[in-house]
Amino acid sequence: TLIDKVPTSSKVYTEEIFGPVLSVVRVKTYDEGLALINSSQYGNGTAIFTNDGGAARRFQNEVTVGMVGINVPIPVPVGYYSFGGWKNSLFGDAKAYGTQAIPFFTREKAITSRWLDPSHGGINLGFPQN
Repeated sequence: TLIDKVPTSSKVYTEEIFGPVLSVVRVKTYDEGLALINSSQYGNGTAIFTNDGGAARRFQNEVTVGMVGINVPIPVPVGYYSFGGWKNSLFGDAKAYGTQAIPFFTREKAITSRWLDPSHGGINLGFPQN
């Protein structure tokens, strides 16, 4: 679904929606577009279409979202990169895709244990005397 000329007051803009949807908000300048994206409470993904390599480099460095497309309409990375956004687009503190999937799906447990030989005559909790 393509929704063009989306006003910033519409629900399509104010709420984060998912699915096969591309919402197009038109702006007149690069700076206006960057300010619009960076001021959003969401930061999942965005894209820029340009023939200007300098503008593309500036965009990737200045935009505050988790997935950036340059001349790519859907900036979803391949499986070994993290999928997901920033700001209110991310639930929790880790992403469940890419290298972050290991700590996301792993429940760590650390156990420290000390067992003394019963022939020592009891528990000695002292530090080494060397």
